[in-house]
Amino acid sequence: MAAQSPTADAPDEAPEELDRKHPVDEKLPPFKMFTSGLQHVAAMYAGVVAPPMIVGPAVGLDAKDTAFLMGASLFTAGIATLLQTIGFWRVGARLPFVNGVSFAGVTPMVAIGRDRGYDGIAVIFGAIIVASVLGFVLTPYFSKLVRFFPPVVTGTVITLIGVSLLPVAFNWSQGGNSTADDYGSMKNIGMAALTFVIVLALRKLLRGFLQQIAILLGLVVGTIIAAPLGMTSMDAMSEAGIVGFPTPFHFGAPQFEIAAIISMCIVMLVCMTESTADMLALGRIVDRPADERVIEGGLRADTLGSAISPLFNGFMCSAFAQNIGLVAMTKVRSRFVVAAGGGILILLGLCPVAASVIALVPLPVLGGAGIVLFGSVAASGIQTLATAALEKGENALIVAAAVGIGLIPIAAPQFYHAFPEDLLVVLDSGISTGCIVAILLNLAFNHLGGKGRAHEETSPEEAGGKVDEPAAVH
Repeated sequence: MAAQSPTADAPDEAPEELDRKHPVDEKLPPFKMFTSGLQHVAAMYAGVVAPPMIVGPAVGLDAKDTAFLMGASLFTAGIATLLQTIGFWRVGARLPFVNGVSFAGVTPMVAIGRDRGYDGIAVIFGAIIVASVLGFVLTPYFSKLVRFFPPVVTGTVITLIGVSLLPVAFNWSQGGNSTADDYGSMKNIGMAALTFVIVLALRKLLRGFLQQIAILLGLVVGTIIAAPLGMTSMDAMSEAGIVGFPTPFHFGAPQFEIAAIISMCIVMLVCMTESTADMLALGRIVDRPADERVIEGGLRADTLGSAISPLFNGFMCSAFAQNIGLVAMTKVRSRFVVAAGGGILILLGLCPVAASVIALVPLPVLGGAGIVLFGSVAASGIQTLATAALEKGENALIVAAAVGIGLIPIAAPQFYHAFPEDLLVVLDSGISTGCIVAILLNLAFNHLGGKGRAHEETSPEEAGGKVDEPAAVH
């Protein structure tokens, strides 16, 4: 709170000064800010453009309109990231939190807009706007669920986040397009393996700031090696324009259909659940635990960013877990670095030719680096589980059951193929199913009944005493 009188100024400035010194609020020199922010963009670029690449053709858009969707997704991801990192009022987690297009919405969006062209996109955008506004209203209530996310739950979910992302890296390592002739070829996998080794070697050999941007350097080196092998394409650069603003309502005014709105409301709840788990994970990693207020601000940024996104032809936005792995690995905890990444995303959305430069990085190169990144997320989850008092009560059983259920969509992707399509929004996400199981079992074993109360008091207390431990290891 602001000081009420001149005599109170001195005492009040001490905690404020301490807050400024926290690594999360640290402002790095401009060059370090830019390169570290660029590294975040490189880590999440493919994840941002992949959903519009899938949805565009599915609804019947041509290559030009699909490219427009990709640029709009970059632009809106930048806006959502700035809302999270810088924020205003009670909006924003103010953590190094990257936001981008959520994969959770791809399946329902394709179902809503398939072969409907511009009308299909307009219906998708209308459903996203309604779901996001409802999510914004529900945020204060949803954030109160944080008490049901002790280390036994958050550790399980963080581990599942990392494990769930690894198949994405494996797919990139094989080439990204399963219909291509060279998908899974020795050249693609060899390039991914070489990049993997380069990143590890750079992390081992370099020191200081260069070690922090080892992922970015690994991507550059890998791309340079891949170029003479014919694995990079200049087509995207040659066809891209210098300036391309995502004109509001390019595909027409939003349309509102009840079934589409219900589907996207389910997606929004999934995104809010995953974002809550991501914020808890990131809070531990940066040594600023996410409390109810932080989660409320973060969810407000998620939902507000998602509500604004369709105005500029973008999709629903949520947290990008792969960037949490980057924070854990590089130890660069400044939210302003990620804000710089958000600024870069906005510029890429406004300058297609600049965006195409990052697109030069072959997917196998990105996959090799992604294995390290996503593995770091899983490692952070395992460290959190180390504080979860697994020897007490049924905590080990909670982890076993939640991880087992969460691995189903990863280990057996067709497991739920006979279920209703609306349910697949949740069931096809190992993060969502594992999180739900962990929460329900923790509620049953550690919150209900007299015996459960003892575990409820013991586990968080022990975790609280060790909260710095998982954050110290990256």
